[in-house]
Amino acid sequence: MKHYLKLIRVSQWVKNFFVFIPIFFSGNFFNTNLLIESFFGFLIFSFVASSIYIINDYVDIKKDQKHPEKKNRPLASGVITKNNALILFFALVVITTILIFLFGNFKVGIIVGVYFLMNLAYSFKLKQIAILDVMIIAFGFLLRVMVGGYMTGIVVTDWTILLVFDLALILALGKRRGELVNSELEGVTRKSLDGYNVNFLNSALVITCTVAVICYLMFILSPETQLKFHHYIIYTFVFVFAALMRYLQQTFVYFKTESPTKLIFKDLFLQILILLWGASYLLLIYFK
Repeated sequence: MKHYLKLIRVSQWVKNFFVFIPIFFSGNFFNTNLLIESFFGFLIFSFVASSIYIINDYVDIKKDQKHPEKKNRPLASGVITKNNALILFFALVVITTILIFLFGNFKVGIIVGVYFLMNLAYSFKLKQIAILDVMIIAFGFLLRVMVGGYMTGIVVTDWTILLVFDLALILALGKRRGELVNSELEGVTRKSLDGYNVNFLNSALVITCTVAVICYLMFILSPETQLKFHHYIIYTFVFVFAALMRYLQQTFVYFKTESPTKLIFKDLFLQILILLWGASYLLLIYFK
């Protein structure tokens, strides 16, 4: 069972918590009905994302077998057969479809369908195209937020769209930089890395982090935001700025951002900053 859980990458389901962003920031997180709808949105995205992980590993079996770390993946190592992986893939697609039919709606179905087709194309070809590959990863996070909005009927604001996409792009660029550095050390590379070098990715990370800081400042200083939350929201900038600096430190100094998910799970400093930022919004939204 553990090999199948590894194949569908349950540890990566943490990314799907982006589905809960609309309900949290709308002030409806304790609305039981909306929370349940968001939870089903989380399940829908988790299952469809896992189906893509299977196809991605299926396509990359030969490449993964040559990678010092990825060779231990269930398909690359042979502990799960190709046929069993495909059966699980189709089962997840069916389960996702049933969940959308029972608990979702037409718009959720369209968004999940776009995500599915886009990532199938990513697995087979588009991940080999530099810049487009990281844009697709970032857009996938945005689609998660949109599913959360359409599941609950909560409008996703323009600020949310800008900040989520930019944050996801930062993570994707950091991941590529980590892969590039490791490929230079280990001699194992992927096609899209041919379109990158360390200087370019360093510049791209600085640009996207700058955009994130500017967007967040404009968001917390806007009159509608301060009216909706509280003037104290300006102090949350400290957590955002510190978290971005920490991420850049992990990227440029310690080269630990090839797997953003692992970084978040292992880096106590980042965890504390994220918790403090979330707690500050919890107080400003629900206990003001």
